[in-house]
Amino acid sequence: MTQTIDVTVNGDARALAVGDTLRDLVAEITGKTLADDGSPADGSKLGIAAAVDGAVVRRGGWNTHTLESGQTIDIVTAVQGG
Repeated sequence: MTQTIDVTVNGDARALAVGDTLRDLVAEITGKTLADDGSPADGSKLGIAAAVDGAVVRRGGWNTHTLESGQTIDIVTAVQGG
């Protein structure tokens, strides 16, 4: 049985596996395989920003940012418009 932690992602409660990183979560949400630097392994554009407890986490740090129970994660997509 996998141990889980409880977090809030974009306002919704979610259970994640203990040890999951921010990169793991973004990959799951986007459905893309991500390299260690957070870029899509297929070379496509991601257009995603992520914050944990209100602090933006740079894409290069997603792989080492282990998520903890009780954290609030916001994942947003860049949108073009006027």
